[in-house]
Amino acid sequence: MIGAFVAAALVALGQYVRSRDRRLLPLTAMLTFQAFALSRPPDDVWGEVSQLAVCLAGLLLILVLSTSPAPPSKG
Repeated sequence: MIGAFVAAALVALGQYVRSRDRRLLPLTAMLTFQAFALSRPPDDVWGEVSQLAVCLAGLLLILVLSTSPAPPSKG
């Protein structure tokens, strides 16, 4: 499962490099923090801190998506 989150974070980072859309950065952070949290033992405090970081990155993503205009369509 950790590998899936790492792979998704790499894909999101690749999309950011390709498009320079800053809205992808909170998503990349969220996926990276989740992969780190899953790699920690259940009673580790850093796993809990990382889960908190996942929540904060998700809230930041909501804020960024709600305040920034949608990119122009190419159709």
